[in-house]
Amino acid sequence: MAALGRGIRGVKPPAPAALGRSSSLAHHRRWPKLTTALLFVRLTKTYGRAMSDDPWEPPAILLAVDLVILTLRDSRLHVLLVERGIEPYKGTQALPGGFLQHSQESLFAAAHRELAEEADLDVETLRLEQLGVYDDPGRDPRGRVVSVAFLAIAPRLPEPTAGTDAADAGWRPTDLVLSGDLRLAFDHRRIVTDGVERARSKLEHSALATAFCGPTFTITDLQDVYEAVWGMPLDPRNFYRKIKKTDGFIIPADSARKATTGRPARLFRAGPQEVLHPPMIRPVDSPNGKEQVL
Repeated sequence: MAALGRGIRGVKPPAPAALGRSSSLAHHRRWPKLTTALLFVRLTKTYGRAMSDDPWEPPAILLAVDLVILTLRDSRLHVLLVERGIEPYKGTQALPGGFLQHSQESLFAAAHRELAEEADLDVETLRLEQLGVYDDPGRDPRGRVVSVAFLAIAPRLPEPTAGTDAADAGWRPTDLVLSGDLRLAFDHRRIVTDGVERARSKLEHSALATAFCGPTFTITDLQDVYEAVWGMPLDPRNFYRKIKKTDGFIIPADSARKATTGRPARLFRAGPQEVLHPPMIRPVDSPNGKEQVL
């Protein structure tokens, strides 16, 4: 506002002496209003001309979805992958996914559609949750593509069937992806890594592991699930100790499984608790591959 009192670029307000004895206080009060009006006119002409010369246009950005579907097969954590049938990365393994079809399609609808089209899975049995947003400018050679990734973890999923632009579809061990032995298109290795880490965290804080067991199971069956998802061997005594500390995680099934030798294995079933307290915190993996007792 100090600029208003000084005038606009060399235009100075008349000095009181130059106004003469007939000038009144009301005349002086009209000067700020005049200065403000002149400033508004100048700003309007300047910025109005700039806006008309350089109109704003929205950037060209494509929105896509990618899906990380995890399950256990043969006591190993697997991820659903498709073989790309088109460029870019034709013939390379990738996560199922694709672009939104139109402006009215929601992200969840696009995720379910792509999963049904590319792998022919019954999407109604899967509980999808948003995993993250991946927006590195160079992640897709076709242009600026932002992808929203979704995650689902479910037991006993069937074999997929390839469709649309996928040449093949199947379950692949996640350890091959995490190690880099299995090359993936785009930044899909990073997305799978984030999905596996989310799954490992879920086993720490929820009773998800019991869903991968039968209606009744042994402590060993449950430990097998944790070892497969966490990717490390666990000490049976430490594991059982943690199970006993977590109230409502599993409860006795009042029956036993016949063993070939020794005492029959005691059976359990899922308890009422879905959120584990205290959580089943992952142990530290030592350099020799064995669990470190904390």
